[in-house]
This record gives sequence, C-alpha cells and structure tokens, in this order.
Amino acid sequence: MTGPRILIAGASIAGPALALWLARYGAAVTVVERAPALRPGGQAVDARGVAREVIRRMGLDEAVRAARTETAGARFVDEDGTVVQSFSAEDDGGDGFIADIEILRGDLSKVLYDATHARVEYVFGDRITALAQDADGVAVTFEHRAGDRFDLVIGADGLHSSLRALAFGPHEDHIQHLGHTMAFYTVPNEFGLDSWLIDCITPGRTAGLRPIRDARLGMALFSFASSQPQPEPDANRRDTAAQKRLLRERMQGMGWLTPRILEHLDDAEDFYLDEVAQVVMDTWSMGRVALLGDAAFCSSPMSGQGTSLALVGAYVLAGELAAAEWRPEPAFAAYERLLRPMVDANQQVARWNAASRVVPAPGEQPATSPEDWDTAVIERAINGIDLPDYPG
Repeated sequence: MTGPRILIAGASIAGPALALWLARYGAAVTVVERAPALRPGGQAVDARGVAREVIRRMGLDEAVRAARTETAGARFVDEDGTVVQSFSAEDDGGDGFIADIEILRGDLSKVLYDATHARVEYVFGDRITALAQDADGVAVTFEHRAGDRFDLVIGADGLHSSLRALAFGPHEDHIQHLGHTMAFYTVPNEFGLDSWLIDCITPGRTAGLRPIRDARLGMALFSFASSQPQPEPDANRRDTAAQKRLLRERMQGMGWLTPRILEHLDDAEDFYLDEVAQVVMDTWSMGRVALLGDAAFCSSPMSGQGTSLALVGAYVLAGELAAAEWRPEPAFAAYERLLRPMVDANQQVARWNAASRVVPAPGEQPATSPEDWDTAVIERAINGIDLPDYPG
C-alpha cells in the first residue's frame, strides 16, 4: 500500500520523533515549524523507563547518550548555601530525580532532525493558518507557502499549540494552570559549577543552576508561585522585557546566589518564561487530525516526563497508523487507549508536585508531600505501557 502524505506541526521533539517512525513505515512526511530554524539549548529534559527502550528501537541510543548533559546529580541547598539533600544520577537505576539520559531539549531535537531530514521535508519559518477536513483528506492553508492537501495532520507544536486551537477550540478550554511559573536562561559559569545541579527551594520560590557545555556555561532556573497564568494575555508571551521585569519582581529578596544570577538577566538572549500548566482533553483526535506530545497531553515540567511521553507517544501513534493501514479512526482510538494510563499517571504526579510547592496559609499543613505520593502511580508514570512490537 502506498504510504499517505502526513503533515506534522512542530519540529521540537515529538514532531521529529513521529516523523522518524512514519517515514520508516513508508509515509511521505512534511514537518512545518514556526521558528526560522531548530531552536538550540533550552531546558534539560529526561528519558526514563520505557522511553529509553523507544530510543533504542529508534537506533539513536548511541547518538542520544553522546549528547547527554552528564549531570552527576542534584543538590538542594538553603538560602545560606548549605546542602540539605542530594540525589545521584545512579539512583533508582537511572530513573530517579536525575535521569540516566538527561539532555538539553535543543540537543535532542538536533539528534532527531539529523536522523530524519534526509527522508522528511522540513519547512521552517511557516505555520498552519486553516484546516478543512473531508472524508478523504485535509486541505491546509499556510501563512507563507501555497496551500496543500494531506491525508493526515498531526499537531506536535507544544503547550500553546496553534493547531490545537484551530481544530479543537480555544486554549482556555484545554489548559489547566498548576499555580506556578518557570523561567530559565544561559549564564556564564562564574559560580564554580561542576557536574551537579544546585537548587535552592524556599516557600513558593526556587532558584537553581546547572552546568552545560562542559561547564563553560550554566543554565539558570527559576520558579515562583502564581495564582494566574503568567504572562497574560497571550500577546505578552513574546514581550521578553515584561517577562524579565516580572521575574525580577517575583525573585526579589531571595538569598543564596539569586542576586548574582539575576545580574545576567538583561544579557540573556535565550530567556524563556511560561506558566506551569497541563493540557487535559477528552480526546486527542478529530477526524483526520490528531495531537501528540505537549499539544495533546502536556503533563508540565512538574512531572519530569514530558519528553518521555512525547517519545513513547510518537512510537505508538506511528505504529498504530501503520498497523491500521493508515485508517485514522481505529489507529487514533488504539493510540489513545494504549497511552492514556501513562499520561494520566504523569499528570497526577505533576499535580502532586505542584501542590507540594504551594505555600500553606498560616497554621495549615502543605497540601501534599512526596512521602504521600502513591508509588504505583509513579511506576505507571515511568513504565506505564507495554510497548507493542509493530511490523517493520
């Protein structure tokens, strides 16, 4: 059977991972990305449990491991810099707080792009502006290139997915804010960073540093409690100056190395700030259009499993499409049935984590703490699916 034409929106991790599998099964794949090129750097992301097996089946284990951050572990300190808790990357067989496979988001994206660009068409600097489905395909309008027609369209364009908004309705119908905002940016390593992540956690706020690029540079990491999504409204998501002012305001008065780290804020060209939120949907597909990764089921950074879900989801979605001979209805139904338990577990872990960081009112106890979390749910979040063996 001749493979279908499939359009994927998003060239970060979920999109190229899906493209790899679809191309192997014989589909003609196009990936459209709003950014003008691959986005380098970014936050460190982890692959745990069953996601490591997906990487092995991709044939990318060696390439991914060569690009790891090689973080030895994490140390938690108080505002005086005293270490109060430590975790090693070797804990829990490499599936602990610091995963055995930890890699910068941009580095993993490049590994996936390098493995696919010879067989997949990548279109940078463009985006989908309209969709029109019928029984045989999807007519797609782009911002710049001429309109085209595809058999299937997959949205893998992140938490604020524009394709999800086109096909499934407004963002507010699907995004649940978890009460926190996170920010990060690159700083010079003037802090003596070696191979350990350092995190200072205080009620309602965190500040952290991690080494990157052989410890020549560091990544500054911040979070703060916020009762509403930050920034708001959507237009301010690209107002970097306003976001930097917000971060300074919220971190004012915090001890440890925080003031020194903030001195580099004005020079940070890779600054990123966004709400901590989840995407919760009744279904991840509609006709010939489906969603993958954060666009469909973002668990938020509070789960530490967004990349694992993207990789596992890509494997399952592509495999089910090929197994169903590209018929969307049975393929999308099987994809959702297989992946839902793992997604639900990760979203629960993230909600527990977010609730544990909320500052309780005077006289009240924290809403939850890690000691209260169900270990069965945590295990399902990491290994919550028996990977099918798809033909080919």
